[in-house]
Amino acid sequence: MPTKSLERLILEFNKLPGVGQKSATRYAFYILNQSEEDVKNFAEALLAVKENVKKCHICGNYCESDTCSICSDNARDHRIICVVEESKDIMILEKTTKYRGVYHVLNGRLDPLNGITPNELNIKSLLERIAKDDIEEIILATNPNIEGETTAMYLAKLMKNFGIKITKLASGIPMGGNLEFSDTATISRALDDRVEI
Repeated sequence: MPTKSLERLILEFNKLPGVGQKSATRYAFYILNQSEEDVKNFAEALLAVKENVKKCHICGNYCESDTCSICSDNARDHRIICVVEESKDIMILEKTTKYRGVYHVLNGRLDPLNGITPNELNIKSLLERIAKDDIEEIILATNPNIEGETTAMYLAKLMKNFGIKITKLASGIPMGGNLEFSDTATISRALDDRVEI
């Protein structure tokens, strides 16, 4: 039987997404076996994130100042906004080094069955950005699932009257993928989004 302190730590780890009872227990015992200095550094890192990280007042991305490094970068094309569901999506897109525009974080996606309506998302500030800034293109980079597609369609309808180019990330069979292992929806999407070479 674990001690009260250990039991509490297991419960806290168990609150993390994707962490079950076994993983939480493994993490707790890992912490027990670390040096006191390592555990203090870990605890300080957790507290520092909560104390220092906030949302950019322009795009909603996480940062440690009022404006994130992407929005304050004059070398980026501020006429193109890539709309993403979560801040973590920006990290993935930035790894490609292909995109040089700016972003807008919705903080979720439409999911009426779970109570996520347009009012819960960061949509109003997106529309305000489009209205006041010289925006030429919006790239909708929502996830290719029902909620993501619904969100993209909803946003496209809202932005239609602004007279700007609205695009969506292409989707289909991944590079290195195999038709044999792709589902019919993915293959259908790949056929619909095919390009001339």
